[in-house]
Amino acid sequence: MLQAIQLKRILPVGRKATRWCRSVLPAFAMISFGISNQASAQTKITADSTPIDETLYATYSVASDRTHVSLSVCGSLPGSEGCFGSADLGPFNSVGAVLEGLPSTDKTTNTVTRDIYVLDTAAGPNKVGVNLYVYSRTDIISSSTDSITVVLTDTVALPLIGGTSAMASMAANRGHLYIGTNKSPQAVVVPKKTLAFSQIGGFSPPINVSSITADEYGYVTVTFGDFNGTGNGFYVFGPDGSGQGDRGGAAFTVGTGQAVRPPTLK
Repeated sequence: MLQAIQLKRILPVGRKATRWCRSVLPAFAMISFGISNQASAQTKITADSTPIDETLYATYSVASDRTHVSLSVCGSLPGSEGCFGSADLGPFNSVGAVLEGLPSTDKTTNTVTRDIYVLDTAAGPNKVGVNLYVYSRTDIISSSTDSITVVLTDTVALPLIGGTSAMASMAANRGHLYIGTNKSPQAVVVPKKTLAFSQIGGFSPPINVSSITADEYGYVTVTFGDFNGTGNGFYVFGPDGSGQGDRGGAAFTVGTGQAVRPPTLK
């Protein structure tokens, strides 16, 4: 019979504890998917302002050795259809996660911009570091073509443990990225505007991050521990980045755009 063990949550300096966490019986596992909702100072695309790139889409692929990410932009415009451009991101040591930011549009110049976040989980000379690479993608759209530019804008070394076998989790809401690996007992939160990260979560005895998920309202769940065991717990963060609660168990957040597939998880 499985026995529950007591876990004490680790608090960031200056944060008051709200409750103790205790592990529960094994729960379903999950994978981490997140949707970034960042908007720039330009006009935000909303439901009542038709995006000028709504008939275009980007597909991403990762090289077999996980050292490069490529993207291709295709679709249709009033005067043409097909694929309009591509870009290559890298090199990396081991791509662990890729996430897009919410686009913003400037209709006076027919320009759409968005960030692309790539996590390298085998960074550094020993290939055990974790780096976050931030790219800016710009689309200048006419009636018949899309001119695409992707440039690297920032690189951030994160206080996480990686490796070639590390499994990364990354999700986002409007203002923050949440990132972890299954080698680290704490996750990090990265404000999109400043990229000045801080560590979040954690339990004693230590248990590593197993997944991070987000919903369409900006709530993010950071889960620690084995989904098939009893030593697990989770934290929930709100749209503004504030802590919403924490408990034992292996819970997760479900969004509207991507299904969670428990059979694929460990």
